[in-house]
Amino acid sequence: MSQALPFDLSLTEEQRITRESMRRFAEQQLRSIARQADEAAATPEGFLERTMELGLALLPIPEALGGAGIERSPMSNALNAEDLGGGDISLALAALAPQAFINAVLDFGDAAQQEAFLPRLAQEHFVPATIALMEGRATFEPSELNTTARADGDGYRLNGEKRLVILGNSAELMLVVAALEGVPAAFVVERDSPGVSSQAQEYMGLRAVDTATVTFSDVQVPAANRLVNFDLQRLVDLSRIGIAALAVGCCQAVVDYCIPYVKERKAFGEPIAWRQSVAFMMADMAIELEGMRLLVWRAASRAEQGLPFHREAYLARVACAERAMQIGTNGVQLFGGAGFIRDYPLEMWYRNLRAIGVLEGAAMV
Repeated sequence: MSQALPFDLSLTEEQRITRESMRRFAEQQLRSIARQADEAAATPEGFLERTMELGLALLPIPEALGGAGIERSPMSNALNAEDLGGGDISLALAALAPQAFINAVLDFGDAAQQEAFLPRLAQEHFVPATIALMEGRATFEPSELNTTARADGDGYRLNGEKRLVILGNSAELMLVVAALEGVPAAFVVERDSPGVSSQAQEYMGLRAVDTATVTFSDVQVPAANRLVNFDLQRLVDLSRIGIAALAVGCCQAVVDYCIPYVKERKAFGEPIAWRQSVAFMMADMAIELEGMRLLVWRAASRAEQGLPFHREAYLARVACAERAMQIGTNGVQLFGGAGFIRDYPLEMWYRNLRAIGVLEGAAMV
């Protein structure tokens, strides 16, 4: 009888070193400017250029196309999203958007398409690129799209509107998902294509990232810009892992921020952490957080091994959307009236965590 292999969650040496760099960057470059960026509803000048030191865009691009040629790792990408999410979800999404576009082209494009688009992103400076999937419906379902594409001569014409597009006002390249004869298809659209327009939108959360509504009015797209191997479910599932990982990182920040506070804050002559209601709430937050992390890591691990991971990605997304909101709410509650004012980051984290349940396609790992 063969002996079962142990369930091992140990990270590789490379992953551990990378996590140290990501966490340091998140602390010094994201969290330190997150409040300023949230108040200004804009990404601080120079921030996106500084993200280039992380190599997020360069790593997966083949060496022949100007990149580092590092083997694609959904697990490592999920860890990166988790660590950056601990600094700020909004700014993390801005940093990760080009990598999501690159991963989609690597997964769904042929050699000619990769050669056409990826070298443009293998630069020393930040080149904004993004995925445009979401639409403005309360019951939005990725497979039921109002944005359409129709064959027109030697190409296609796109019509429709995409909402909550990360870097929507600045992205030079957009991967637009549209219905072609009722079937979802993906097209790479240039920012300067006639008929493409965008308008900035403000939301209760994600204020620091350039989110926009992008409109496509009879946009002519060459046939060569349609990704030939497009798999909508894979795009959605890998993005759900990335978005759930961002939630894990932010929730870890909430827990880490609350623990010293409840130990130091005194009421009726003793730390509030001595009261059962507070102690149990902190314990529940930590337990739920570990459950979220394990679900995300399992989904990412299966994706990396080439195993089916649709169910695992869905469970991770559902659990993180629900539990992240509870952890965010509890974080505000533990601070009492102080949690409701803007002197502390709890209310900002709470607002950003609200987006986890609605984002689709924004962070493909």
